[in-house]
Amino acid sequence: MVTQNNQMPLIILRRKQVEARTGLSRSSIYARLRDNPKRPGDYDPTFPKPVSVGAKAVGWIEAEINAWIAAQIEKSRKA
Repeated sequence: MVTQNNQMPLIILRRKQVEARTGLSRSSIYARLRDNPKRPGDYDPTFPKPVSVGAKAVGWIEAEINAWIAAQIEKSRKA
């Protein structure tokens, strides 16, 4: 499906979908979002930020998650 501007439509993934795609647990996803001095290795400033989709509900933009996964693959291949 393509929009009028020949761009892919924005698809919002919920947390369980992000977990399934990335292989990360709930706590690992949220640990990547916050800088924690007790666990400095968990923070990943490149991990996509969630967007609010309602009261107490967030989601992630699919294209951003896909790009992050691709970057992780590329980084691991160079290592």
